[in-house]
Amino acid sequence: MIKSSKLAIFLLAVFAAVSAAAEPSASSTGLAQKLKVGADESLAMIVPAKGVQIYECRAAKGEGGYEWAFVAPEADLFDTRGMRIGHHYAGPSWEASDGSKIVGSVKARADAPADGAIAWLLLGAKSVGPDGAFSHVSSVRRVNTVGGSAPGTGCAASAAGAVARVPYTADYFFFTRD
Repeated sequence: MIKSSKLAIFLLAVFAAVSAAAEPSASSTGLAQKLKVGADESLAMIVPAKGVQIYECRAAKGEGGYEWAFVAPEADLFDTRGMRIGHHYAGPSWEASDGSKIVGSVKARADAPADGAIAWLLLGAKSVGPDGAFSHVSSVRRVNTVGGSAPGTGCAASAAGAVARVPYTADYFFFTRD
């Protein structure tokens, strides 16, 4: 009886910890609310991504000096079970393994809650490929970013043209019109 009580308490504690970890933080929820999609759109899929944000050391515009300039993302896209389903690259573009492809344009942004993480974004999307998994996506929300920010140092005249590939992860929420 005592062993089963201890087991029940242990399992309850594990369940509570897992449930708490699965809940988004209040600040994360608030940021996502700033990136609301249209009332006529609904969530179609959540697409985790893992890859790099690519930067190049270039002369700063109008200020003199040098800065890390964003070039493009390069990431693999996964379904919620961890199976690779596509690729994310310059455009910004998302291409599914079936060839369907969308290109996005930024509609809204919010600073990420985590230090060193790239911004959270809301992007309008339009299909530019054949019919398939991504062809009906109308909006993309990038959230839960980790890493990916431009390096803070190392860009000077002597490093002009240098490329930095900064690892990042993110969740892309794909929305379609109802």
